[in-house]
Amino acid sequence: MFAKAFRVKSNTAIKGSDRRKLRADVTAAFPTLGTDRASELIPGKEELNVVKLYAHKGDAVTVYTRGANPILFELEKNLYPTVYTLWSYPDLLPTFTTWPLVLEKLAGGADLMLPGVVVPPTGLPPVQQGDLCAIALVGNRAPVAIGVAAMSTAQMLASGLKGKGFSVLHTYQDHLWKSGDKSTPPAIAPLAVNPTDSSEEKVGLDLQGNLSSLTLEGEEETRKLHHSEASEDNSSGALSQNSSDGKPLQEQMDELLQQCFLHALKSRVKKADLPLLTSTLLGSHMFSCCPEGQQLDIKKSSYKKLSKFLQHMQQEQIVQVKELSKGVESIVTVDWRHPRITSFVIPEPSLTSQTVQEGSREQPYHPPDIKSLYCVPASMTQLFQESGHKKGSTLEGSEVRRIIVDYAKRNNLVDADNKNLVKLDPILCDCLLEKNEQHVVMKLPWDCLLTRCFQTMQPAYQVTFPGQEPILKKGKLCPIDITLAQKSYNKKVTVVRNLETYGLDPCSVAAILQQRCQASTIVSPAPGAKDSLQVQIQGNQIHHLGQLLLGRWKDEVRAEARIPCSTIHGGPRGLHHSFQSVSWISLMVTSQFCLHAALSGLDYRSWSVKILPELS
Repeated sequence: MFAKAFRVKSNTAIKGSDRRKLRADVTAAFPTLGTDRASELIPGKEELNVVKLYAHKGDAVTVYTRGANPILFELEKNLYPTVYTLWSYPDLLPTFTTWPLVLEKLAGGADLMLPGVVVPPTGLPPVQQGDLCAIALVGNRAPVAIGVAAMSTAQMLASGLKGKGFSVLHTYQDHLWKSGDKSTPPAIAPLAVNPTDSSEEKVGLDLQGNLSSLTLEGEEETRKLHHSEASEDNSSGALSQNSSDGKPLQEQMDELLQQCFLHALKSRVKKADLPLLTSTLLGSHMFSCCPEGQQLDIKKSSYKKLSKFLQHMQQEQIVQVKELSKGVESIVTVDWRHPRITSFVIPEPSLTSQTVQEGSREQPYHPPDIKSLYCVPASMTQLFQESGHKKGSTLEGSEVRRIIVDYAKRNNLVDADNKNLVKLDPILCDCLLEKNEQHVVMKLPWDCLLTRCFQTMQPAYQVTFPGQEPILKKGKLCPIDITLAQKSYNKKVTVVRNLETYGLDPCSVAAILQQRCQASTIVSPAPGAKDSLQVQIQGNQIHHLGQLLLGRWKDEVRAEARIPCSTIHGGPRGLHHSFQSVSWISLMVTSQFCLHAALSGLDYRSWSVKILPELS
């Protein structure tokens, strides 16, 4: 359903009454979750938003987001959890297992066929046709997809595991997952199989064989059964010994909580993420830092609540927590030089988690290479045909300049008395002069000649994304346009347009702005532009947008594209390096004044800020 990009209709904060209704609906839809865990999933005071969108096939979907991550989506009055929710509650749905190579097909929009289902030793989970199920990969219980069973478990076994097993609705790596913080699945070890149960199951299956081998098979299974019971007794004795010699469960959970907290601060949380909601820290960062085979549960620790744990960390001066809005706590500062953070050693990922994440990491963002070009019009064909170019050919500015200079020198058009003047022959007159000028203007200066040539030619530009074929587009390069508009009741909104040209996803930008500005955002079609989206943010967010372009994307590019930090320092150099060859970026404020900032070519000294008279 979310294999292709969707269109966001609205993004608003949920009301208190709707929040309570949603919590009741979640408890009714997922009885195994329980009331307490439903309250954790749908908190009473933390930020929760409702996003209404249209999938690429036209389906109307309602998505509930907490912090930066979608946690639930509603389709045809049915609630479904996202992979972000299932990573925190992996036992919420009956889980089926498939191979890691199948994940790429599922993310591309394919359904899961029964030949791709791996049958565990304990057998398939019992489900009925139409039941909601989770899909995990071999070696990791963290679900990577959510689907609806196309047949019951009995029908699956009766069909010999052939045919379609599940209609997949949402997967890890699809566009709904990309609308969140794009974290990878945590490593959750598979449940241990009871050897006695597996032996008894095998005995039961063998009893269904032919009668001729019944006696021999029974004797062999009896010996295996006694052997498994003896090994189980030994293992249980060892477990009891370890539990008696080891630390209490509460103390182990305290250590795990602190480990995940320090791991998240050192490797995942950046300065640009602050202020960071405490719920986002837990759900998006700490849970994914949990070691393989362990599950983080704050209620089993001595702190019982995340707020008490963060108060303890604040007393140690590691973080500072403030209530920026009523009932919503956020981390505003982090002391990354604190000895506990600097001395913390990030554990190496296990082979299982490396296998799950291998080949599934998102490609890092690389800015596009944008070149300004000029198209040869029909009126200038004679001027360029000697150089081998015809109507519609695209040329760079330097190439156009070289062709004009060569033409003038080859035809002896440079004035012998004044080298700065060029005599106009009939071809140049037809190409560059108006009708009333053809018998009046006989010579032109070089700069005027080239300027008229560029003005006559049709502008175009070429966009090249890394690893893709160049895309040629005619017309002028549209800048990133930021407009402050005034709505009714003196309310202001900030609108951002033309992000797609520079490889920026409007939905991702909206999600970051919503977190940074603590304001609602809406992604909608841009008026007067075909296949273009605009991002609308509540309030005057010009300052935050400036920080985003000069700071946030600087951090993203530095972290993913590995560009040296010295080239990204927040000024025009950093902005230019983040968007290579972008001709200019304009910030327009339509309420009372207009601010225009230009960045042209490779000349960093051309950075200028012009304030119109209206400002003074």
